[in-house]
Amino acid sequence: MSTYRVAQVATAGGPFEVVEREVPEPGPCHVRITVEACGICHSDAFFTTAALPDITFPVVPGHEIAGRVDALGEGLDGWGRQVGDRVAVGWFGGSCGHCAPCRQGDFIVCQNLKVPGWAYDGGFAECVVAPVDALAPIPDALTAAHAGPMACAGVTTYNGLRHSAARPGDLVAVLGIGGLGHLAVQYAVAMGFETVAIARGADKAELSEQLGAHHYIDSTAGTSVAEALLSLGGAKAVLATAANSAAITATVDGLAPRGELVVIGADPKALGINPLQLLMSGRVVRGHPSGTAQDVQDTMEFSALHGIRPTVETLPLASADEAYRKMLSGGARFRMVLTSG
Repeated sequence: MSTYRVAQVATAGGPFEVVEREVPEPGPCHVRITVEACGICHSDAFFTTAALPDITFPVVPGHEIAGRVDALGEGLDGWGRQVGDRVAVGWFGGSCGHCAPCRQGDFIVCQNLKVPGWAYDGGFAECVVAPVDALAPIPDALTAAHAGPMACAGVTTYNGLRHSAARPGDLVAVLGIGGLGHLAVQYAVAMGFETVAIARGADKAELSEQLGAHHYIDSTAGTSVAEALLSLGGAKAVLATAANSAAITATVDGLAPRGELVVIGADPKALGINPLQLLMSGRVVRGHPSGTAQDVQDTMEFSALHGIRPTVETLPLASADEAYRKMLSGGARFRMVLTSG
């Protein structure tokens, strides 16, 4: 093909429009990927509304990309990538390799991280050019529509749990049963944690049970979330997927001694935590970023092994604006995914 379609936003907060562009050629150490599916993440709103610095319009977002390599740039000897390979690209869209975190091997906190949709055009398109270090091979067991969300929602929750203080048999709580949380519950159960799902309303109890949770806490019930967690023995870790600082704060006193609050839900409002809540019990609060291409690969392989899949709704690229608006409204269950066609 000599041209390809992208779904772009021309101005901050504007609608998506589908336009044609000339097909790009991959530069050195880059590949061109034919996009088969791309998940829509709440973080895409940071780009479409220019909430992050250095956003240049028009913007083509999308950092939950799944597709096939269809062209190789120069300098890829030894990388083992070939035309036809199934690959995913997530929030980690490549690193600079020379900043202090990169030199220490901590690539996901690269000071010049190349996030698709920010550093270069993302996956709301029929093809995308990405650095080779951003690629994660997709297992045969995963469809493109399932693999795409694994590159952000999946790796963020999987990594957040496996790098937490919790060990198999420990009580672990997942706050929020949405696009991130419904995956986190499945991962927590598969990792051998006694898993607690926390959400608003009694109607989420049945869903949480279906996902494998051992306990459910309705945050709108009379008992506080912290008290409910303590009645179960206290949580060794809480993975906060809900983008709600008040709800996150409400879990802190439910942590066991040396318990850990891992925050992955993004809310600009401050957490209401005081030092005494942390000091006497040695509790820890930390933020957790997504994960490198290797972490994405680990996530997909673990998911394939344990039968873990995101719940997705698919729409074609031409319906990008409809799909994006449905994600923003909270009407998606649980991940909107754009597909080719």
